[in-house]
Amino acid sequence: MSELLELLHQIITNFQAIQPADVIDILIVAFVIYGVLELVRKTRAAQLAKGVLLLLVVYALASWGNLRTVTWLLDNLLQIGFLALVVLFQPELRRALEQMSRTDKWAASLLRMQRMDDSVRAKWRSAAVAICDAAEQLSDTHTGALIVLERTSNLSEIIRTGTTLNADVNPEMLGTIFYEGTPLHDGAVIVRDGMLKAAGCVLPLSNNLEIGKDMGTRHRAALGMSENSDAVVVVVSEETGIISLAKNGVLIRRLDRQNLFNLLQGDIVPADEDDAGKPAKSFQLRRKKKREQDAQAKKQG
Repeated sequence: MSELLELLHQIITNFQAIQPADVIDILIVAFVIYGVLELVRKTRAAQLAKGVLLLLVVYALASWGNLRTVTWLLDNLLQIGFLALVVLFQPELRRALEQMSRTDKWAASLLRMQRMDDSVRAKWRSAAVAICDAAEQLSDTHTGALIVLERTSNLSEIIRTGTTLNADVNPEMLGTIFYEGTPLHDGAVIVRDGMLKAAGCVLPLSNNLEIGKDMGTRHRAALGMSENSDAVVVVVSEETGIISLAKNGVLIRRLDRQNLFNLLQGDIVPADEDDAGKPAKSFQLRRKKKREQDAQAKKQG
């Protein structure tokens, strides 16, 4: 009991010794660490950063366990590790230095985190319906399409390779973008927070050697994007009109409109409300039924 009281006394004493400068010092360090983590998260270097962190953990365990050979190897490796990291992260470091003075982006990021509510969820529902409508129409006309839906992995690097749009997602817009002959039809479109963020974007290609010969560059780009991030990618083949969806490095092929909608509803629309997708699903089915009725009316006419 006396040891516990002594420990509490030491803690209280330490807190009483804290000065305002100490609080500012801690806040600055916390802000810098948060900024570094945020910049790493916005790039594809996040996986590399996890590897570096794992290496440091192994080094600490080797030192604690008195593993001399492992410690010696890691010690020599870490001596050149800093220079290697500078080389590997050179694009990210340069971009970070360029953005250090843009404090408005930090504030916008904080506000964006607070706005992840029903309005964003509603936009995603509407976007899922529009993408399914567009995919079906593009499939009927054998028009190639590549639609990337951003999730938690930030795709700012990919967006910078294309043309910024900031438009609503609707079948007419997607059909115009991917119409053969338009300047942006060969690239991918990026959908962020239910909005069409950019078009004509360049995606990383997959190195998967098991991709079938009947799948072209669009499918390889969709797989590459899903391998490098947690994004969901919708592909429409120009040759066959087949609708596919890439997620987590796996390509799901031969989807119809309903199956595509079900997959998007489960992956894109936040799942914290069980009934979130019901309005969108019923709306989607009504639109499909209406189109079938219009087609029958034209045939009878």
